[in-house]
Amino acid sequence: MRSVRRAIPPALLACLLTAGCSSVELGTSTPSGTGHPAPGATAGAGGAIAVGAGPQKHYTVQQQPAAGSCHYRYEHGEPLEDPTCTPGAISPAVTQANLKSTICRKGGYTSGIRPSTYVTGKEKKLNAASYGFTGRMGDAEYDHLISLQLGGDPNDPRNLWVEPADPGHPKGAGVNNKKDPVETKLHTAVCNGKVTLAAAQRAIVTDWSTALADLHLD
Repeated sequence: MRSVRRAIPPALLACLLTAGCSSVELGTSTPSGTGHPAPGATAGAGGAIAVGAGPQKHYTVQQQPAAGSCHYRYEHGEPLEDPTCTPGAISPAVTQANLKSTICRKGGYTSGIRPSTYVTGKEKKLNAASYGFTGRMGDAEYDHLISLQLGGDPNDPRNLWVEPADPGHPKGAGVNNKKDPVETKLHTAVCNGKVTLAAAQRAIVTDWSTALADLHLD
């Protein structure tokens, strides 16, 4: 049987050549609102990052992984998420083409899409059980793996995890971690055109502690 070659659309060819394709552009994610990746699409292991439901007018408490099923990793002394439980998920509302009107606009974007503490407070307790976290809840952050300022999905359970404080941080001293400054630097680089949105998202789900070095931004 003669094989059939399909021509690559010019837009797709261009984004492949510039390494600027998002999972949506590559056609490996599901339509907005499903919250599930396409068959065969995986995040955190070189595959396409899942696409979540995006910003919602009313958020509901999301089911979390089974208690004790998730395990922290430690790289360079820093706590990292379990890539199976928390592979990351992006918002379909943020793309490379609309950065200026979403994450790169001055003020209001992240605060306008963030779920209420009523929802995230309940999710945090459930996720702490998922990870077997036994420390002080006030010292841990319920963290978006792909931050909102990098186009992460606001309330997809694949994009949220209880992040412990940095090792050596005094108990009872509140939230403290080195991931937040990394997110801010990546956001600045994306908005300044130094790296693509997709590259920043991929770097942070691979290993946030090396994301800046991997993108030559440190």
